[in-house]
Amino acid sequence: MTQENNTEVVVFVNDFFASDLIGGAELTSQALIDSSPFNIKKIRSHEITDEHISNFRNSHWIFGNFANINLETLNLFSNNMKYSVIEYDYKFCVYRSTEKHLNETSEECNCHTQDHGLLIQNFYSSAESLWYMSENQLEFHLERLPLIDRNKCNVLSSVFDESFFAKIKEIRSSKVDKKGWVVLGSDSWIKGKNNAIEYCEENNLEYEVIWNLPYEKMLEKLHASEGLVYLPNGKDTCPRLVIEAKLLGCKLKINDYVQHKDESWFNTEDMLEIESYLYAARELFWNSIKSILNWKPTISSYTTTKDCIDQNYPWRQCIKSMLGFSDQVVVVDGGSTDGTWEELKDWSLEESKLTIAQVKRDWNDSRHAVFDGQQKAEARSRCTGDFLWQQDADEVVHESDYKKILDICKNFPRMCSLIALPVIEYWGSEEKVRCDINPWKWRLSKNDKNISHGIPGSHRMLDEEGKIYAKTGTDGCDYIYLDSLEPVPFASFYTEPVHKARMLALSGDKNALFAYQSWFNQVINQLPGVHHYSWIDMERKIRSYKNFWQTFWESLYNIKQEDTVENNKFFDKKWSDVSDEDIKMMSEKLSKEMGG
Repeated sequence: MTQENNTEVVVFVNDFFASDLIGGAELTSQALIDSSPFNIKKIRSHEITDEHISNFRNSHWIFGNFANINLETLNLFSNNMKYSVIEYDYKFCVYRSTEKHLNETSEECNCHTQDHGLLIQNFYSSAESLWYMSENQLEFHLERLPLIDRNKCNVLSSVFDESFFAKIKEIRSSKVDKKGWVVLGSDSWIKGKNNAIEYCEENNLEYEVIWNLPYEKMLEKLHASEGLVYLPNGKDTCPRLVIEAKLLGCKLKINDYVQHKDESWFNTEDMLEIESYLYAARELFWNSIKSILNWKPTISSYTTTKDCIDQNYPWRQCIKSMLGFSDQVVVVDGGSTDGTWEELKDWSLEESKLTIAQVKRDWNDSRHAVFDGQQKAEARSRCTGDFLWQQDADEVVHESDYKKILDICKNFPRMCSLIALPVIEYWGSEEKVRCDINPWKWRLSKNDKNISHGIPGSHRMLDEEGKIYAKTGTDGCDYIYLDSLEPVPFASFYTEPVHKARMLALSGDKNALFAYQSWFNQVINQLPGVHHYSWIDMERKIRSYKNFWQTFWESLYNIKQEDTVENNKFFDKKWSDVSDEDIKMMSEKLSKEMGG
């Protein structure tokens, strides 16, 4: 595994880092980076490339300041990536300050209702965790951006490194004659330099404007000063200078725009209490990130059975494979009479992850085909995991895909609830894989209780007895929303260019066939899928068309198909005239001459 694909690499994004300039955000970010238990990849916001996103797609990203990221990139992260945000100011406002917005435009800030603010809200609401500099800053964000989940929010405050605490202790140990007041010389409108100067002059305070001093010299200057005057023009979330001044014994003249000033850890004369709070911030932050990285989603898999022994389905292998990657496997039996149900009951006594239920139905009912989707819906409703994997009794997941399933659950696309995954459809043997059908199936979904299986509302019809049947275009087992009966949108790896290549391959284009085969082999190596054995026993499959599928489609679509030569897809004779020997010979012929 390359470092780029290692989830133990954490990507830290900032407009600037401490090596570029010294500011509060940069120093806090650097203190966190220096204390990280993970390998850190630092990327300046304007330097993010598609290659970075691809290489670190499974890593956790941490965003500090990101003014130089384009909006399309933010949307990409919102929909697809795992990340946390450290909010140093108010990025939902185009001025990053509602007070500066008013000062510049003479209008109250309403950015949170505009495209920019809504995009930031979407970005923040999709984050795994959000970190703020003060309680007031957090509350203001929750007021303006209501989609943010409070449970994901934390107050971090400014963060300091080990050398800071050692230096503070060293400086405080020296005795000085404290005199004069300090004013910050920043030209940033928010910092309020002129306010502080005016206050000092109006109150006859001796003062010194400090700016661009080496960091240690600045700390020494604070220690030698009587106090700090700091009167910002707008909300300053947790200014480090105020904290440093207090720890070094300065009197403070600050206003309500210093947002952390009334927090209990700061509003005390116990310096040890302040230092303890600040010292714990790094561990608090990284423990949370560890928790996110160590999160393992629970998976429930489900299937249905009905006389699987008689059908010669690989149903035991099907269930065993699901037990290999699932926290729970739900099997709903439709009333088997061939020993399948009894075997399931014995199995469930030995396997705690196996949940079974029998829901008998009248399989001779004129609308028995509709029950197939209802059985799947019943099985799904009994699932308790975060994510749900649906599998038929003739499908098997190989062990090499177990971890892939867990990984795709951990990185499930945020903006959809259902994804389609590959199907390897065998034809007559494991030497041939079908090319004539779509190589995908709806497979993995979020455990949304509004999602079920059945006939979409647009395809539902009622017969003369008031029973539901379907228009063509559904197999009766679609994923649908219970409240609207609309189909559930899904994400898929199967694209239009690939579809065109498959169609050309079916028409005899050997180059297209080679391209399609190469693509398919690449897909099944990258994505989890199933091996479908429905057509591997060709003789059994043809018998099922003779004995089952004809009546199934009649039941589902309310049609009547006469037993005629024209309605027989396999033989130039009526089904009633097809012998066992005919089926055996046809299965051999199809296995050799078709498919693949």
